Amino acid sequence: CSTTTQLSCRHGNQHTSSKKQVKHFTGVQGLPCIEKIVSSVDDNPEPINTDVTGRIPKWINGSFLRNGPGKFEIGNQRFNHWFDGMALLHQFKICNGQVTYKSRFLSSDSYQANSEHNRIAVSEFGTVTMPDPCKNFFQRFLSRFEIPKPTDNANVSFVTYKGDYYVSTETNIMHKVDPETLETTKKVDWSKFIAVNGATAHPHTEPDGTSYNMGNSYSGKGRAYYNIIRVPPTKSTEDETLEGATVLCSIPSADKTKPSYYHSFAMSKNYVVFIEQPIKMDLLKIVTGKLRGKSISAGFSWDPKLNTVFHLIHKQTGTVSSIKYVAKPMSTFHQINAYEEDGFLIVDMCASDDGQAIANYNIQNLRKSGEALDEVYNTLCRVFPRRFVLPLNVDDDTPYSQNLNQPGSSATAMRISQHKVFCTHEDLHGEDLHQYGGLEFPQINYGKYNTRPYRYFYGCGFRHLVGDTLIKMDLKGKRMKVWEHPGLYPSEPVFVPAPNATEEDDGVILSVVITPHKDKGTFLLVLDAKTFEEVGRAAVPVNIPYGFHGTFNATA
Repeated sequence: CSTTTQLSCRHGNQHTSSKKQVKHFTGVQGLPCIEKIVSSVDDNPEPINTDVTGRIPKWINGSFLRNGPGKFEIGNQRFNHWFDGMALLHQFKICNGQVTYKSRFLSSDSYQANSEHNRIAVSEFGTVTMPDPCKNFFQRFLSRFEIPKPTDNANVSFVTYKGDYYVSTETNIMHKVDPETLETTKKVDWSKFIAVNGATAHPHTEPDGTSYNMGNSYSGKGRAYYNIIRVPPTKSTEDETLEGATVLCSIPSADKTKPSYYHSFAMSKNYVVFIEQPIKMDLLKIVTGKLRGKSISAGFSWDPKLNTVFHLIHKQTGTVSSIKYVAKPMSTFHQINAYEEDGFLIVDMCASDDGQAIANYNIQNLRKSGEALDEVYNTLCRVFPRRFVLPLNVDDDTPYSQNLNQPGSSATAMRISQHKVFCTHEDLHGEDLHQYGGLEFPQINYGKYNTRPYRYFYGCGFRHLVGDTLIKMDLKGKRMKVWEHPGLYPSEPVFVPAPNATEEDDGVILSVVITPHKDKGTFLLVLDAKTFEEVGRAAVPVNIPYGFHGTFNATA
């Protein structure tokens, strides 16, 4: 699929197949097979030297930590979904212009139980475990009535709380990890500290170290609540974890037994912004899944009849704004940034007009080739960066049915009832982003510009089921710089600021590049963040599957 491929059905034209109606969003043909990006690999706990081409700036000193699935079969059983693979942790240690690589499977309870039984012993997002063949018929029958235990296979991201590194998924279990050895040092359960059943893998951190996150809880009457969580910035003892975590507020789900799925949330200086989207989780289906032989993912559905609702929570008081900001149905996994300016809250995110993408990312689809692969891609809605502008000072005197926003943005906000403002977005891109398949895995200069006005963000272009280009977006003029090479699939770009940086894009971009058509061709790519030109690369003589999220741990 070359850059000139025309994404012909860009605006979601309706096509029909003979079997059933399937919506096609694009008309791409001839995508190369990338099945190697979901091939199981061995871990490499001992550091391996890499082969550096170009130069790695000597001021980069620390470890680039990455997380993602690395094992897709246990014994003769296969996982169904990309999110199910066993967590493999990666470290690219950069020092004095040299890079070493190591990786280690997360020693989770799931991983250990699977290894011990040589079969899938713990249910994952898209894979339901079958009854133990060693049990008798009656025991196997009864085991179908057990509520599935949440997995601790934390394969989504590396996060920090109180200065310590953890790996996280979206259940109640995280693992504290030594960033130096990648060894698991402690299993930590959110529900032992606060009344939540899980938390996202995308917390936000203030400059002082205070962290915010979100997690669900369920009342005795079966109602679902969304909880905003705050974790203090520092430890009082060396071995403490989430002590002192509090629930800032609880927001009841619009549909009490079908809460919305959320992967992350936005945060400005004074507000946490929770986006309640029309991707619904049917709690009854999820709880009875094992009985019916269905995975958690089967309990997810997209309801385009519902609007998207923005909830604003004041971080200092925990007060939820009585004004609800609504928008047309959309799906969002990752926010870019949010900040307050002149009485408005600007929320930038990657979003699409369809929320069925999760179901398409099963491993079988990622391993397809030819027309079958094209069909999977073309039925996925593209994701684009968007800006919403929310007026903060809505009161009894605010007029109805007129745009409350200032001319600086084409995003609109219109009061439609006493406590409701209807919002439309501004595209944070030009026409040229369409030929790169949209943008996901957004990153910014987080340390200096999160919650503040900013100019640049970085992400992956998606002309395939995974990122196949790196993109730098300049919000001044919405101009793009692109890094691309046919057959190379770069992962989430992480910005590392240069020492004594004076401008927002003074620094480098780090990305792990996967080569499914070349054995052991993986490399760490270093781009000059300003010019977006390659500075150097460090080739790793191993295969690495395509991962999810990473972070840079600077060494003093």
